[in-house]
Amino acid sequence: MQRHDALPYALAALDHEKAVSRARALAARLRERRTCRDFSGEPVPRAVIEAAIDAAGSAPSGANHQPWHFAVIGSPERKRAIREAAEAEERRFYGADGDAPKAGEEWLAALGPLGTDADKPFLEIAPWLIVVFAQRKGGIDEDGMTQNYYVNESVGIACGLLLATLHEAGVATLTHTPSPMGFLRKLCGRPEWEKPVMSIVAGRPAADATVPAHALVKKPLEQIASWL
Repeated sequence: MQRHDALPYALAALDHEKAVSRARALAARLRERRTCRDFSGEPVPRAVIEAAIDAAGSAPSGANHQPWHFAVIGSPERKRAIREAAEAEERRFYGADGDAPKAGEEWLAALGPLGTDADKPFLEIAPWLIVVFAQRKGGIDEDGMTQNYYVNESVGIACGLLLATLHEAGVATLTHTPSPMGFLRKLCGRPEWEKPVMSIVAGRPAADATVPAHALVKKPLEQIASWL
């Protein structure tokens, strides 16, 4: 296969012992990551968020089109608007206004151990909201016409790198996915060919922050991996 404009590529050569040690150390740090719902208003430097998005932007993507955009919200007014719109959708989801919930009984039962509800104060309290958009069209030039490929997969990998980098910097996170999310496109001023995927809440945990015990139950390695 012919390769155009190829550049040399190499990684630092690690002996097996050091490679295993580094992999296990990073895995241990990432296993400490928790979804936080109790945030403080303590500031987080913008430079931390910039570095995390820079890491996300290095993710592999279909045809290297990098089909993502990260809208970062820090203004209290914009965060309040997002909270109000999100909670309106969440009330419909949970049936909090007395109507039948959009979510089925099985879905609500699955959420029960996590203690989630329609109230989302963290959207306003945390210093940063990062709204992630998937670009269905655009290409590298973001022309709004060029077809993008493997968009969901590419954006998912980028979000994983973003969350990992924020955790490494001591920043707590929460992934919020109200349904539907079209209001985020309008509030963030994004074009119609972009689809909001999630909001990532980022900040420091409150002094009295807790996480549900259920969230600490993780499948063991032998259950999530097969060696063939």
